Amino acid sequence: MENLHELADEIAAIEQRVSDAIVETLRDQLHGDVAARERDRQLSRVRRSLARAESLLRAADSDED
Repeated sequence: MENLHELADEIAAIEQRVSDAIVETLRDQLHGDVAARERDRQLSRVRRSLARAESLLRAADSDED
């Protein structure tokens, strides 16, 4: 089984991809895409959840040491 550190790294990579999507969504908002605002809110919630998951995994991984 993967260790928790590796899982945290994978979640961090996904979090980065979500952050990139948020930047794209912000660009869409600047170009008048009304639906982009709601996508931005949803993606921001996802990013925060991923950040929490990463933090919890790293803390649990350090507890195992």
